[in-house]
Amino acid sequence: MPLSRRLTTGLGTATVTALAAITGTPPAVVAAPAPAHVTAARDAASWLAGEFTDGALPGPFAPEDWGLTIDGLVALSATGVDAPTRQAATAQVAKHVRSYNSYDDWGIEGFTDGGATAKLLYAAAAADADPTDFGGYDLRAETLSLIATADAGHQRGRITSRTTADSGPDASNTFDQSFAVLGLARSGDLPQDPVDFLIRQQCAAGGFRLYPDAADGPSPSCDDQPGATLDVDSTAMAVQALLAAAEDGATGAGDAARKGADWLVTQQHADGSFGGSGPTTGANSNSTGLAGQALAAAGRDDEAARAATALAALQLTAGNGGAASADAGAIAYNTDGFTAAAAAGITDTDRDQWRRATAQALLGLAQVPLGRIGLDPPPPSTPTPTGTASPTAPSTPSASPTLTTSPPPTGTAGPTPSVTSPAATPAPTTAAPATAAPPITTPAASGPGGLPTTGVAIGSYLLIALLLIGGGVTLLVLGRRRAG
Repeated sequence: MPLSRRLTTGLGTATVTALAAITGTPPAVVAAPAPAHVTAARDAASWLAGEFTDGALPGPFAPEDWGLTIDGLVALSATGVDAPTRQAATAQVAKHVRSYNSYDDWGIEGFTDGGATAKLLYAAAAADADPTDFGGYDLRAETLSLIATADAGHQRGRITSRTTADSGPDASNTFDQSFAVLGLARSGDLPQDPVDFLIRQQCAAGGFRLYPDAADGPSPSCDDQPGATLDVDSTAMAVQALLAAAEDGATGAGDAARKGADWLVTQQHADGSFGGSGPTTGANSNSTGLAGQALAAAGRDDEAARAATALAALQLTAGNGGAASADAGAIAYNTDGFTAAAAAGITDTDRDQWRRATAQALLGLAQVPLGRIGLDPPPPSTPTPTGTASPTAPSTPSASPTLTTSPPPTGTAGPTPSVTSPAATPAPTTAAPATAAPPITTPAASGPGGLPTTGVAIGSYLLIALLLIGGGVTLLVLGRRRAG
């Protein structure tokens, strides 16, 4: 805790103690209520923890989906929810490193996926495990070995896959590059080359493209690719990676992160939500979660609060969940998904989408940057009634635009993302500042106004005033000393 904050705390305690001695009334200890978005994040994480089986989240075609399990582990780590499940998930992911970053389980040897390896490196650091000995693998050394070197020309610094066969262009994208920067920054010294390559994926407008490859091969930079598609999800990832890189001292990272955050603000819908690109263009909780988390990391508190409002509108509670009230805490991908679940419950077919949406969406509610998960303590929370996800969450999801067919993005779910790079840039959606929602906070209880008229002599108030004035002078002097 900073010196000035410690002094302020001590002064407040001394004043309250003096007041108690004068009046004979013991001081009341009042715990500040947690912001509603923090409580909502923890409710979402608690629901997600209940979806784990033996430390893993299932996929639509397998009992364990390791990409989704990592997403869930990161989400639980961001909120501090359910330590036993986090520990079990960490152990299981460590046992299945090659199941995620290779094709060994399918009998195809000699392949290591660069993006998956980088994501494993980040996940190990975020889960407070040893990235240099994770399931017997040195993920930091492995990731560094997959960074393209100077002989790769303008691809220098790119996270790449290793293969013994000619498999064509590398499939790595901006999600993968961001995880590489985050993982390397979290596990030791961060080389400049991966940061420079990530910055080259930023177009002049400020947004980042998802893929660094054009139809005729890799393009040197985003501005060199005609019609490059700028992507909200990729930009949100890049902003957070660059903020971590800037904290590590990387050149140019801070300016690029601020420019990316500026672009994200222009993409926010009037209700606070975000959409992605291509098949995820419509407003959805995955994009809103990542963008809200990035905006909070960049200090754009008002915009982050508006994103949290949009996410809260898609969260099931005991009051609004209808047939799905038993799944209170879960966050829908979009309003259609919410409405369908409230009418008929979350079906087995749809449950996978809910898991993916919740894992990514709750990051925008927790508002802990990717670069700080596992380093900073999770935001404090206070208990809420069972099934109440957020004290201020709307009872219906009417605030969020409707999207009917787009699946959740899978750029974080497995070795090879299924989102393809569209051919044209969608028209940006500009937020309407005049309709900005207020930050989601729980107001402090207010008591009757005015000074008391009985019970304490005027000399008591003079003593308290002298204590406060003396403490203020002390803080001023110490503050000047620190500034000097």
